[in-house]
Amino acid sequence: MHPRLALLALLVGIIAGLGAVVFRGLIGLFHNLFFFGHLSIAYDTLRHTVESPWGIGVIAVPVIGALLVAFLVKTFAPEAKGHGVPEVIDAIYYKRGVIRPQVALIKSLASSISIGSGGAIGREGPIIQIGATFGSVLGQWIRLPEWQRLVLIACGAGAGIAATFNTPIGGILFATEIMLVEISARTLIPLMIATGAASFVGRLFFGDHASFIIPPMTLHAATSSSFRVFMAYALLGLVMGLLAMIYTRSVYAFEDAFDRIPGNYYTRHALGMLLVGVMMYLLMRYLGHYYIEGVGYATIQDILDGHLTVTWVLLTLMFLKLIAVSLTLGSGASGGIFSPALFMGAALGAGLVSLGHGLLPGLEVSPVGGAVIGMACMVAASTGAAVTAVVMIFEMTRDYNVIIPLIIAVSLAYGVRHLLLADNLYTLKLSRRGRHLPTSVQSNLYLMRDALELIQAPFLRLDADTRIGVLRTRLEAHRTRPHVVLVEGGVPVGIITSDALGAVLAESDDAPLSPYANPQYSLMAEHTQVIDLVSHLRKDATHIAILAQGQPPSTGADAIVGVISWDDVMEHANLPGDLRDMATR
Repeated sequence: MHPRLALLALLVGIIAGLGAVVFRGLIGLFHNLFFFGHLSIAYDTLRHTVESPWGIGVIAVPVIGALLVAFLVKTFAPEAKGHGVPEVIDAIYYKRGVIRPQVALIKSLASSISIGSGGAIGREGPIIQIGATFGSVLGQWIRLPEWQRLVLIACGAGAGIAATFNTPIGGILFATEIMLVEISARTLIPLMIATGAASFVGRLFFGDHASFIIPPMTLHAATSSSFRVFMAYALLGLVMGLLAMIYTRSVYAFEDAFDRIPGNYYTRHALGMLLVGVMMYLLMRYLGHYYIEGVGYATIQDILDGHLTVTWVLLTLMFLKLIAVSLTLGSGASGGIFSPALFMGAALGAGLVSLGHGLLPGLEVSPVGGAVIGMACMVAASTGAAVTAVVMIFEMTRDYNVIIPLIIAVSLAYGVRHLLLADNLYTLKLSRRGRHLPTSVQSNLYLMRDALELIQAPFLRLDADTRIGVLRTRLEAHRTRPHVVLVEGGVPVGIITSDALGAVLAESDDAPLSPYANPQYSLMAEHTQVIDLVSHLRKDATHIAILAQGQPPSTGADAIVGVISWDDVMEHANLPGDLRDMATR
């Protein structure tokens, strides 16, 4: 446990929590300004936007927002375009955890304008990127080691999720599944501190309730284990996996399509948002609400409250949301994919269960149950965060009876999407850039090995005043070039590595060896573990170690049992986290 890192994680959690508060206020500010022409941050995401006084002119609202977003993104921070999480993952794996500080500001403004002007996107991706940026900038400012900077990025991301949904455990798991490159006490404890702090800040401002008000489920213990219920949820999971694949493909297909349209970023984004504006207007005119605009929480809440039960309406809204989010992100908006996944999962889940009631009278699954399971399935399958989805829904419902059907449906949804498409919405964007990520985080058992096992070359003890000619003669008895340890007064005073011998042997036989020896080395016990060896090399700022008998190791030359270089270590494994820092020195 690193006390300083824990304190920094606490700070990141507080900042991310406040960032979520400010970001929600900005969305409300721009929403009220664009739709009603007045300044106010009042914005209840669980209530539908009332009809704008602009009438048919509301079609232009998303277009105006698009032009502003295009200006901000193109001028100040291209990284703020899109849904944000892929950029954070890219920074973790390919940029050593470095994110530019202006990304947080531009992402906040661009995403709040996109969402506030009617873009069919979510606020979760932006707050993840904003929180991660805080973590990265803080780590850069204090000059933390790379592994600690990466932990703070994950802390910011998890804290953003925790503050947004009031699901601290879900925030921890999201960062663990998507962000962390190392899973251990030293990474998880700061993450828990950050998400706990962010949740506390969120509750101070938003109250002690989840993002959605989920009524008691009609899935009781007696029916949750029935065969028909399991089959119904299994079928729901299979269909959700297919929808998640379509969702993932659709977003990037629309992006490619807009890239082929003549013009520039401004005109393409304006065109995409014009089409979204038309959809909004027609929905208000014929169904009474804008439905697809913004984060869509009000529509999700209607489904959970049982106010939207007509099958064709639910399926239509699901399809329109899919088109709207693809238009919004594909044309270049700044916003997340998490909320649209929840929207489509709720609509399709409730719609399929309603359809099932007509085909199988007496089915023990309610449309609300279908919506809740559908939300988890879509999030799990489209983002790749399966465990997060299960736990977040449990945190929201607090109903243990939903766990088993939830696990079955989510697992099937994830599996179907993975069979049809290996990448999720986050990783596909990186794969299209040629950026490939590891498929799992594994324990590096190599680090537990005895350092003696890594020794690649023998060693040769010589007096410090030895001449090169003597060395040349002694080397004739060695098949491979050894490391040379120079000794004076019975104590090692320098090392010439096997790799450096070539340059030394090019000199004249009368030249002394001592000027070519490196006096900087680490002294360690012969049975030191590899992980401790690397830690000592880093602490001592050296690249070579002498392994000696004794505990603590003897300083006498006769106690030396081997010499190991940093190159010997690197030949055996790719080291994680902070251990990789040594390779760049």
